[in-house]
Amino acid sequence: MCSGRYVVWVKSVAAKLSRRPAFDRDQGVRVAQAMFHARGYDAVGVAELTTALDIKPPSLYAAYGSKLGLFERALQSYVETDFLPVSEILATDDDPARSLTNLFVAAARHYTRNPERRGCMITEAMRADDADAAAVATALGESGSQIIRDYIAAHAPPEAVDRILDYVLINLRGLSSFACLGYTAEKLVGCSEVAGRALKAEFATNAAS
Repeated sequence: MCSGRYVVWVKSVAAKLSRRPAFDRDQGVRVAQAMFHARGYDAVGVAELTTALDIKPPSLYAAYGSKLGLFERALQSYVETDFLPVSEILATDDDPARSLTNLFVAAARHYTRNPERRGCMITEAMRADDADAAAVATALGESGSQIIRDYIAAHAPPEAVDRILDYVLINLRGLSSFACLGYTAEKLVGCSEVAGRALKAEFATNAAS
């Protein structure tokens, strides 16, 4: 091999060996999910995301379309892998007040189990200052709300369904909010049991009437 062609060949091999590995989009979603969950959509900027993902801004836009697109992917990943398993918790033979209390207790523990990512990512994202981000979170949260509504509708008279649903959702969102404020699982479980006693009275009143 002549010296000129040999030099070109060596440079070609060196370039291949030093080439960066292909960007892993799924791993990027996982990294972004942790950041968004810990601090919220509004507090995490594109520059911070690209630094954490070790890519340039054009690569982020090419992979996800936008910061909002990456956020939506992160929320979807959360729903698939880390969302409170509402259906499983309510799939019991307990009386409805006890089952919904169990939901509160499970939420209290679920929202406090990771000190770096407290609360429900979906619930907290509903309060984003960015209207588009809040809308994405609200749409994704509807499935969980519908499961709870269907459960209540199967155990309460029609005129009581919305009232009980609102009470349950307010408590779940309150548990998420206070978990983010640093409340302990023990404290939130205690609050859950108090809320459960109110539910027991509500279902008893409905049954009597």
